[in-house]
Amino acid sequence: MFQQTFKNIDDVLWKEAGCTTELDYTEQTSWMLFLKYLDDLEQERAMEAELVGKTYEFIIDEAHHWSKWAAPKKADGSFDHDTALTGDDLIQYIDNELFPYLKGFKQRATGPDTIEYKIGEIFGEIKNKFQSGYSLRDALELMDALRFRSQKEKHELSHLYEAKIKNMGNAGRNGGEYYTPRPLIRAMVQVVKPKIGERIYDGAAGSAGFLCEAYDYLRQGELTTNELQTLQTKTFYGKEKKSLAYVIAIMNMILHGIDTPNIIHTNTLAENLADIQNKDRFDVVLANPPFGGKERAEVQQNFPIKTGETAFLFLQHFIKTLKAGGRGAVVIKNTFLSNSDNASKALRKELLESCNLHAVLDCPGGTFLGAGVKTVVLFFDKGAPTRKVWYYQLDPGRNMGKTNSLNDDDLKEFVELQASFADSDKSWSVDVTDIDPDSFDLSVKNPNTPEAEPLRDPEDIITEIVSLDAESAEILENIRGML
Repeated sequence: MFQQTFKNIDDVLWKEAGCTTELDYTEQTSWMLFLKYLDDLEQERAMEAELVGKTYEFIIDEAHHWSKWAAPKKADGSFDHDTALTGDDLIQYIDNELFPYLKGFKQRATGPDTIEYKIGEIFGEIKNKFQSGYSLRDALELMDALRFRSQKEKHELSHLYEAKIKNMGNAGRNGGEYYTPRPLIRAMVQVVKPKIGERIYDGAAGSAGFLCEAYDYLRQGELTTNELQTLQTKTFYGKEKKSLAYVIAIMNMILHGIDTPNIIHTNTLAENLADIQNKDRFDVVLANPPFGGKERAEVQQNFPIKTGETAFLFLQHFIKTLKAGGRGAVVIKNTFLSNSDNASKALRKELLESCNLHAVLDCPGGTFLGAGVKTVVLFFDKGAPTRKVWYYQLDPGRNMGKTNSLNDDDLKEFVELQASFADSDKSWSVDVTDIDPDSFDLSVKNPNTPEAEPLRDPEDIITEIVSLDAESAEILENIRGML
């Protein structure tokens, strides 16, 4: 229903000089989409209040309502081009009036868990990149055709928005930071099996793909009003450092059905692990922390195992933030399993001793577009030491890429076998007593893979070459004799 509208908006953005990448397209679509969603939400609440004889107090002042500046209408409901701002007037209004007004909500909000605070956060970070007020006018008129009134409409919009995030991920390394393949996330959620009433956390939220997929998993079936309220307000928690990712995460969760997402815009690693108390802990951690980054020395001081590798700091954070008995599923680059530096060895020791690392999923190269490294997924429960590690080597039977990305069928066998930790050609178990107590090496070495033929002795190879040369010389002499 809305697919063509999204395509038309992309066409407008493509012609706009201020928008040059898929990241720009997603950012600019996000702020317009958010304001349209907010207007639909307020109109719906106003109608509900009117039906019971109450007055609804709008969050956004009337002067800045969507119907005033983005889509003014005539009495018959048609678009009022005579009063609609356009050109330089529209750009000046957006940059000098609307955005500063929306940014001010952060100071006016009663707390960080309110929608007012989220509005202030979003518009304190995001920038209008439209240079042409005429292009912006075209985009706004298209955006006005979108509707958020029904669950079906929200569901379709969430799929279209997910596709936009995926395109952003495919656009290159920077975009890839925000996108984890959804089939992989779904498999991780199915293994961890979150329940309603548990608190689910991603401290490196990116586009909030893990939280959205966990919501979809828990939303299945008939739920009570209390269960729905629990999902809305007391289940999903995330933190994100980067401004654009924060905005996308908020919008993505809203489109999936969570009205006021518990996403905080902050550097997760700036939090001292020693300050984390029981009330701050979570039942489930699902995450794909950024790897390859380097954190400053003062940030490293927050962690008992000092390292500049961002992903290793995040893993310490996740172990610490889990409750006793909590479950974690974390993507990390596969070199973590075998690196010989002191930090890697200490972190593997910590993971094995403080958690039950019950499963390791070895992902093929190309699983993450643009990342350029192989990854594994660590599945662990906190509170008891590791006794046995079950490995699964994912092999989709094809080269992974943009046109051959991971799908749910690729991971179906993994999910099924993991339930009983069954052995197969692709899966096997390693007892913790067989792990080197000095290096704690956890490398993926499939014992079921047929051994390669041993390399031949160089002397044998030389002898064979001489023999073949002699045969060739004899054949040539016979040919010469025939001439």
